[in-house]
Amino acid sequence: MAEAILEPGLPIVDPHHHLWHRLGAPPIPPGTDVHPFTTVVSRRPRYLLDELLADTTSGHNVIATVFVQCGAMYRADGPEHLKPVGETEFVNGVAAMTASGIYGPVRACAGIVGHADCTSGEKLVDETLEAHLKVTDRFKGIRHSCSSDPDPRVLGPLARQTPGLYLSDAFRAGYARLSRYGLSFDAWLLEPQIPELIDLARRFPETPVVLDHVGTPLGLGAYEGRREKRFPTWRENIRKLAQLPNVNVKLGGLAMAFCNFPSFLADPPAPSTQLAAEWKPYLETCIEAFGPGRCMFESNFPVDLGSCDYATLWNAFKVFAKGCSADEKADLFAGTANRVYRLDPSN
Repeated sequence: MAEAILEPGLPIVDPHHHLWHRLGAPPIPPGTDVHPFTTVVSRRPRYLLDELLADTTSGHNVIATVFVQCGAMYRADGPEHLKPVGETEFVNGVAAMTASGIYGPVRACAGIVGHADCTSGEKLVDETLEAHLKVTDRFKGIRHSCSSDPDPRVLGPLARQTPGLYLSDAFRAGYARLSRYGLSFDAWLLEPQIPELIDLARRFPETPVVLDHVGTPLGLGAYEGRREKRFPTWRENIRKLAQLPNVNVKLGGLAMAFCNFPSFLADPPAPSTQLAAEWKPYLETCIEAFGPGRCMFESNFPVDLGSCDYATLWNAFKVFAKGCSADEKADLFAGTANRVYRLDPSN
């Protein structure tokens, strides 16, 4: 039974979702041993405008969204470093559709976070960023994940990066170009890697940084049963990161497979009250460290559907934020995202 929508009038800017169409992905037979991330993605191989609108109009007052890089619709042809520009071209078309107003008041993809390979060298990074910006002024920054772990069971199909990426000279040479264009950087990494981001953000204070998914606490593979024991280490690193004024944090992603909370793939699905209780230590720590003005709730859809639907996820954030002031809620649910991603409400 669907939950009643809490505080339906509260304006929301969803600062983190994806769009994709994974053609040819076969259904997974029951009992097949696959990584739980693959199980979740197989449930939603198509997530385009229709699916996004069904979620954003499911009861909460979602007024705008930010698309974040996921490797969708890259160009099939042309130079390798420019292939990610295809994703921005695709998403900008979706943004233009909702900007017409015929789908209602929501402005989907009002901000676009794409990709540039920071290890490709300064010249090619410049060419890539300039190509993204030529497509649209909705382009706000890039994401270049460094997620890596010695245990391949943790990331499964996403185990693609070289350890220590953010510390490498090759990466930093490209990363340094972001400030020239006034662009921000989204960082997706795993909890043990947060010190790498601390060092990166401290070295380049002129570049705005967004830590995705509260740093992805781990409870999978070698970390199964250890998430709570590792919490103090995560908390210490979050507090160190928060000392850097150029860093903001997205509150979400805790419904993912990597965190492995009891609510993940629960049958029946967990209610918003359970989700809020499970996530509370992480959300609370981030808000205490960064302040509401540098924190923003995120949906991370469709990835987070492994634990709940879109409406229940935002209910969970509202349950958690029940004791916050009106000004704090305004920041957490919309204000911080508007500022960090420089959104134009009319875009």
